Amino acid sequence: HLKKKKKHCQCYFSRSAHYILYDFVELLRRRFGTKRVHNNIVYNEYISHREHVHMNSTQWETLTDFTKWLGREGYCKVDETPKGWYVQYIDRDPETIRRQEELERKKKQDMDDEERSAKFIEEQVRRGQEGKEPEEEPVFTELKRMNEDEKVAFNLDIALAGPSKTSTTLGPSALKAAASAKRKESSHIRDSKDKKKKSALDEIIEMEEQKKKSVRSDNWIQANIVVKVITKKLGEKYYKKKAVIREVQDKYTAVVKIIDSGDKLKLDQSHLETVIPAPGKRVLIVNGQYKNTEAILEGINEHKFSATLTLDSGRMKGKTVEGIAYEDFSKLA
Repeated sequence: HLKKKKKHCQCYFSRSAHYILYDFVELLRRRFGTKRVHNNIVYNEYISHREHVHMNSTQWETLTDFTKWLGREGYCKVDETPKGWYVQYIDRDPETIRRQEELERKKKQDMDDEERSAKFIEEQVRRGQEGKEPEEEPVFTELKRMNEDEKVAFNLDIALAGPSKTSTTLGPSALKAAASAKRKESSHIRDSKDKKKKSALDEIIEMEEQKKKSVRSDNWIQANIVVKVITKKLGEKYYKKKAVIREVQDKYTAVVKIIDSGDKLKLDQSHLETVIPAPGKRVLIVNGQYKNTEAILEGINEHKFSATLTLDSGRMKGKTVEGIAYEDFSKLA
């Protein structure tokens, strides 16, 4: 439904404006999904079609006016930058919204885990610092004599000094044993300190490696995987139907074959979602560190929206990995 705010624009809105609105938004949805894109890029692609409607035949005098209107009416998210206006399609499909909410919950949970890890490391470092005894710095004082006429004498003749009453003579074996015990004690203290430092350092290194491992890409669709259609734009006939991707075009467009009917469709990846099979079945990892690796589904964690997989191809074949998100793998056809 299109709101008509100005009476003198109603005739235009029912014809030219309606056409350009529908075609522009549909192009944005189909071509770019929910990605943020410059409005000029979308418009230039729109006017490249022979049957396009000119902007000057509508109520909007410029592309900027049209973009602002799209934002006000809630068709798109729009924002202005030094480089111009950007638009982003708003997908209000219930299934997509549910999926986005799941992703947000998972993202929040991951952030909480990282925060806990950071606090743990901070606590480890603090404890390590508390275990160290503060070193006392030497205090230098001025030499003062009580009597200015008194002379200071130094006895340099060691032989004249009498033997100490508490002096004890130790044999060579006793000296060696004492030295060995001291070395062991010193080594034990040093190893203990190194272990504490290494523990905190290992945690930091591990976190950095985890960040490097979370390599993700915008496109995830792959040939020969089973997917589910999650758009109602094609009608109830295909909604939530399972299909096999036969071909991938331009990274984001899939040519699929509906399993039930055998119909072939061309769909954007934003209208598809991954399919999780039963444990023991083969899957393909479609995003993240192990992208394009075949695996066996071992089990799922419903609370964390993730699964445990055993890699079944590549150099890491046989390795079991946990925490693979639902959207990062799909059933193999």
